[in-house]
This record gives sequence, structure tokens and C-alpha cells, in this order.
Amino acid sequence: MADLILLDAILKAFIPLFAIMDPFISVPVFLSLTRKDTQEKKNLIAAEAVGIAAFLLFVFLIFGQGLLSALGISIASMQIAGGILLGIMGLELVLGISFPREKDKIKRVPPAALIIGTPLITGPGVITTAILLAGEYGALTTAIAAVLALSLSWLVLRYSHLVTKLIGETGSELLSRIMGLLLVAVAAEFALTGLKALF
Repeated sequence: MADLILLDAILKAFIPLFAIMDPFISVPVFLSLTRKDTQEKKNLIAAEAVGIAAFLLFVFLIFGQGLLSALGISIASMQIAGGILLGIMGLELVLGISFPREKDKIKRVPPAALIIGTPLITGPGVITTAILLAGEYGALTTAIAAVLALSLSWLVLRYSHLVTKLIGETGSELLSRIMGLLLVAVAAEFALTGLKALF
């Protein structure tokens, strides 16, 4: 019974993390930035990108709650704010739109691995979600879910050329829309949980 409860918690933590990472969105960027590289170089860049994403994610996973406490921010408030942020990101994926944001910093960063590692894989949404999930399911459960999500993201990048051939551009777009829909649902759950805790 305890094992089933743990597996359920890991699954519930894995789904939003993987949905926000959405490595399928990174595939066109990855292929574009590495189009002149050998397959061996592409594999190295994929590994470096996921390594950067993992480092950033685990830093906030470990120290995120302590930072919130130091700033006097409750988990409930973070859940509401995170729910709004994730909802916006989910709508972007579902509707295929993009709200205005600062992009100059991204353009000035030359290494493909850095651009894909952050903000494409581990961005504000993943960081926020990791902190919230750690508060709800515990750091260890969230860490396991994060490792699974990052591993799958690496596989998608590692075999991005095959992914594109198998599902095509239309399939990649469809998967992103599905991820976005899941993200909106998770965002609503986060926000409702936060509101219940506050009131």
C-alpha cells in the first residue's frame, strides 16, 4: 500500500513537471541550433542542456522552500501565484500564442546547450512547480519525479531527429497542445488548493 501511495505521488509530481518542460517544443530549436554539428556533437549538447536544466532545478528544489520562508511567503500564496503563471504558460501552448517577454538575453547567449537547458527546459514555470511540489509531496518524491522528467527530456533531445520523423511537425504540435491542456488543469488545481488554504 505504501509503495502504491509513493508511486501515485511520484506520478502526480512527474506529470506537471514534464508538461512544463515540454521537450517537444525544444526539438525544433535544438535541431536548428545544431544543424551543422555531427551526431556525436548533438548528443553532447543534448546531455549538457539537460545537465544545466537539472542543476538549476535541483538548486531551487533544495533551497526554494527556505528562500520562501526567509521572504515570508507562504506555500498557499506560492500555489496561487504559481497556478496563475502555469495557467498562462498552458494557454500559450494550447492556443499557440506567445505573450510578450524579454528575449534579448536569450539571443545574446551563444551556446545551444545553455539556451535549451534554461529557459526552454528549466524555466520559471518548472522552478515554481518544483517548489510547490516539494511542499506538497516532499523533496524526495519531487526529486525522483524530476529525474524521470529530465531523463525523458534528454531522450527526446537525444533522438530528436527520430522524433521529428516519426510524429512529424503536426504530431509535435499536437503533443505540445496536449501538454498545455494538462498544464492548465494542474494550474487550476494549484490555485484552488492555495485559495482553500488561505480562506
